[in-house]
Amino acid sequence: MIGLPRSGKATIFEALTKSRDGIAAKNEDRIATIKVPDKRIGKLNRIYNLPKTIYAQVEYFLPGAKNIGSADQGLLAAVRDCDALIHIVRNHAGFGFEGQTPYDDFIKIDQELMLHDLVVVEKRLDRIESDHKRGKKMNPEEHSLLTECQKNLENEVPLRRFEDLPSAALLRGFGLLSAKPMLVLFNNPDDDETMPDAKDLAGRENCMVIRGKLEQELSQVTPEEAAEFLAEFNISASAMDRVIKRSYALLDLISFFTIGKKEIRAWTIKKRTPAVDAAEVVHSDMKKGFIRAEVVSFDDLMESGSYAEAKKKGIVRLEGKSYQVQDGDIITFRFNV
Repeated sequence: MIGLPRSGKATIFEALTKSRDGIAAKNEDRIATIKVPDKRIGKLNRIYNLPKTIYAQVEYFLPGAKNIGSADQGLLAAVRDCDALIHIVRNHAGFGFEGQTPYDDFIKIDQELMLHDLVVVEKRLDRIESDHKRGKKMNPEEHSLLTECQKNLENEVPLRRFEDLPSAALLRGFGLLSAKPMLVLFNNPDDDETMPDAKDLAGRENCMVIRGKLEQELSQVTPEEAAEFLAEFNISASAMDRVIKRSYALLDLISFFTIGKKEIRAWTIKKRTPAVDAAEVVHSDMKKGFIRAEVVSFDDLMESGSYAEAKKKGIVRLEGKSYQVQDGDIITFRFNV
């Protein structure tokens, strides 16, 4: 999570993670691992009635104040290894606050990300060209990719806007921050659920509104009180549920399930992952000795009422290594090592 000072990062972190460490934790990095809400697991357990259910997990990281000037190098180094960024932008007034300038606030941080990347890219290009002059062979693909990055960054276009640059294998080791997927959270006041007028930022970025203080209070009450709260303030789902859902979409993630003798478990993979690579997520031996994946979709299993009935209907399929796992697939991997 990144954002300007006083944008509400700690408030929203506590709303998402249901933690309340308060002022004492202000200077410390805060990491929370939380379950990914998934109603399908409960429905599966009504069929299998196993003693253990294991949800997928997502980790949120809030750099401590010791790392933060505005978006200084300490902050940028702290988030370098994150898969994606949540950029929190203040869109509320209050005592001691200047008026809201959500677009300008967003741009301040985004320019810092691009400046960080431009420095990294130019250093590498200088090194490549210096080595080339001394007779070292140049990797033309790497040079071309870095040159393209440099051109876009000089034009103040973040690298996440391009489909190929963020995923290029030769760029992965550079930790380019503007290439990371980003979710922009506008931190609104309690009585405002509307998207701010921020120069069509919502048309260019993944944006959503969150009423941070309200959601923080909601995260601290009982489930019964939360249900009343949600209805009263016209909130369709908790901040945690909504942000996790958007986080998954942002990173192109899906879940599949395995059913063991004692547990039902959700696993997280990228969309279009082949079955053989999904098997490795469960255990490396499953990939080494992969034979087949026995697959039934969650919807088909629910409609059938049991795995045995799904097999009778012929909707349990045997798939090979290249089968692309779908969200909600229930998979038994057949393997031999």
